[in-house]
Amino acid sequence: MLEPLGNGILTIVQWQYLLPLFLGTLIGVVGGALPGVTITLTIIVLLPFTFGLDPLQGLAAMTGVYVGGSAGGLITATLLGIPGTPSAIATTFDGFPMARNGEPGRAIWLGIWSSFFGGLLGGLFLILVTGPLAAIALRFGPWEYFSLFVLALAMVAGLAEGTLLKGLISAGIGLVVTMVGSDPIGGIPRFAFDSDFLRGGFPFLPVLIGVFAFSQIMTDVESLGRPKSGQAGAALARSSLSASHLKTIGEILGRPLLLLWSTVVGILIGVLPAVGGSAANMLAYDQAKKLSSHPDRFGKGTPEGIIAAESANNANVGGSLVTIMAFGIPGDAVTAVMLGAMTIHGIQSGPLFVSQNVELAYGIYAAYIVAHPLMVAIMAVSALIMLRVTQVRLSVLAPVVLVLCVVGAYAVGNTMSSVYVLVIFGAVGYALVKTGFPLAPLILGLILGEQIELNLVRSIMTDDDPWLFVTRPISGGLLLAAALSVALSVWQHLRHASRTRKVEADF
Repeated sequence: MLEPLGNGILTIVQWQYLLPLFLGTLIGVVGGALPGVTITLTIIVLLPFTFGLDPLQGLAAMTGVYVGGSAGGLITATLLGIPGTPSAIATTFDGFPMARNGEPGRAIWLGIWSSFFGGLLGGLFLILVTGPLAAIALRFGPWEYFSLFVLALAMVAGLAEGTLLKGLISAGIGLVVTMVGSDPIGGIPRFAFDSDFLRGGFPFLPVLIGVFAFSQIMTDVESLGRPKSGQAGAALARSSLSASHLKTIGEILGRPLLLLWSTVVGILIGVLPAVGGSAANMLAYDQAKKLSSHPDRFGKGTPEGIIAAESANNANVGGSLVTIMAFGIPGDAVTAVMLGAMTIHGIQSGPLFVSQNVELAYGIYAAYIVAHPLMVAIMAVSALIMLRVTQVRLSVLAPVVLVLCVVGAYAVGNTMSSVYVLVIFGAVGYALVKTGFPLAPLILGLILGEQIELNLVRSIMTDDDPWLFVTRPISGGLLLAAALSVALSVWQHLRHASRTRKVEADF
């Protein structure tokens, strides 16, 4: 195992492979940092340019895009409060408040180094434990997937910053939104009201951009004339993105259990097809909050939130590569493009892929590992450019960001309907923020809603015995974990409310 990996690294550092890997990582960082572009769109744009390359060169470039894009989303998530990619959603919860509190450099580098360590640990885990993880994933049927998504949805209790009820209502809104359009099994229109606009449903990306970007920008524009907001903006503008790397790395490595557990969460979610980095990002954040001795600090700029979110989403990349290399099943949209590239080059992925393509398989592993230090170097060189974003006046920045968001939404389907969706859900997100509803559960409901319905229907079509959800060991265990997650969150909310009343009584 070590010998082929060493040979793979020696191969990938040769200029004919290192150059495509570097360019792919650079393009991934840029694409990930631009709200609305996403890693998927970036890798699709890159795909035609890989046709003239040999298989390892093309796959190295796409691996670089995947790694760079997963980390690049933290740039706008921390500096603007707008996730560059869906897998950086949870990063905004503590990254943006930390940057607003005058520590943008600390926020950025906590995210970068967490992505680096999480990604490398994910690579190590991937290489050493591919077989056992593959065996677990192969045992998942629709019952297990349904229970897994229910477990993820149970996180809304932990993600609700205010009342538990508001968190559940927000998640319910997300689930309802996924029901508009054609049903995933029969393609029958639902809640369309004979409207072509509604019959196509609401695409996820414009909804995400509208809910997060529009509400954030409107909130900032509202506060333009307020002295407190001006002071915060001035503090951010005067701040530097420089940071003590030894101190930042010490903050991360000083929390080894958090780093390791978040990495494991990212890998396990990555191994399971169709879940994706956004769910890994949120689940790791939720786990960090539940296991923390001070959960009340989350959402206010605590480093634990950034470490958990970023280490998980980069480790998720390693997990996603398991499914494509071992089973020939794309773990998400990005690996689906990579699978297409393999097919174009005449490579058959699946159980025999590693044994029949040893050099190529370990070359991909090596590209994944080498892409991480390249990502750190690219981030370090572009730090001054990133800082420029925070120094632009909001009156200038807000229209530019809105235009980029509209362009990104339009690029999803090259139709104005995506722009209309952005505007509609921008208003919805702004209204929810003004009324105190958390946005994270809504996004989680959007991510998981269709998959919950799809696997529920598949399980019933396979066997209509509802007890199988409980009696199948993995499915029953996941449902038990979901119940325990909700119970733990309720207990945390009650404990926090009790402490608040006690403090108020003391005064």
